[in-house]
Amino acid sequence: MAKAIKKQALGRGLSALLKDPENDIQSASDKNADKVVGNIVELDITAIEVNPFQPRSHFNDEALKELAISIKELGVIQPITVRKLDFNKYQLVSGERRFRASKLINLQSIPAYIRIANDQESLEMALVENIQRQDLDPIEIALSYQRLIDEIELTQERLSDRVGKKRSTIANYLRLLKLDPIIQTGIRDGFLSMGHGRTLVNIEKKEDQIALYEKIVGQNLSVRETEKAVKAYQNGSNTAVKKPKTNTPEFISKEIGNFSNRLAVKVDIKHTTANKGKITIPFTSKEEFERIKKIITGE
Repeated sequence: MAKAIKKQALGRGLSALLKDPENDIQSASDKNADKVVGNIVELDITAIEVNPFQPRSHFNDEALKELAISIKELGVIQPITVRKLDFNKYQLVSGERRFRASKLINLQSIPAYIRIANDQESLEMALVENIQRQDLDPIEIALSYQRLIDEIELTQERLSDRVGKKRSTIANYLRLLKLDPIIQTGIRDGFLSMGHGRTLVNIEKKEDQIALYEKIVGQNLSVRETEKAVKAYQNGSNTAVKKPKTNTPEFISKEIGNFSNRLAVKVDIKHTTANKGKITIPFTSKEEFERIKKIITGE
């Protein structure tokens, strides 16, 4: 208990130090910089801005609410990391979920580690920290790798050292970015696995990629079956990517794309007889179910 009180008192003391305009710390060589950098400091949430370099753009609302409840009960267990921009002004480097969840319950301050870094260092820290997360989809990881290569000017070999992954693993992720954007979205939404994507990359024509993608989803092909279809395609077989003939009426076939685009999921329409049929709308989470329900019902 004594240690906890001492730690909290230290945090309050450092917060006061950072709010002294006459001794503002802007670099690691400034007076008292060693007392701040690397220590946990309670910062006003209003003094922190979101990092524009954050590679992750989607945050699960339900998961954020659950985290907010946990923070309300237990506090922020793991401090966020920020970099100092100006007097009493900071920018997130890592911990945006904790930051967002804390704002949801109107916390006034949040524990943070302070770094003094330039934009390039901030981008690299944000990207590397983001890649280490366990809940990223393969396309998010691939995009993060590509940004490190493009914006930090890292080779795949140096990138391998920075993130602790084999060069071949990094190369496999980067190859996914050669897929048509429609297929990349399919991977992000869980319709395809990374294994399917790695196989489809071997087809150069985007229209043939998409045709086989639709066949994979429609017939629920395994990765092994997809590999066989791609091999058949490479050997000159048109049946590998040819769309199966159906007796679907035109009034259905011309609208199924509109259904899928409007709901942002792959809608399946089965036609039976006398213009009767069934519409199947898949969802992968409660959040997605609620999103689809709102589109359909308007509530």
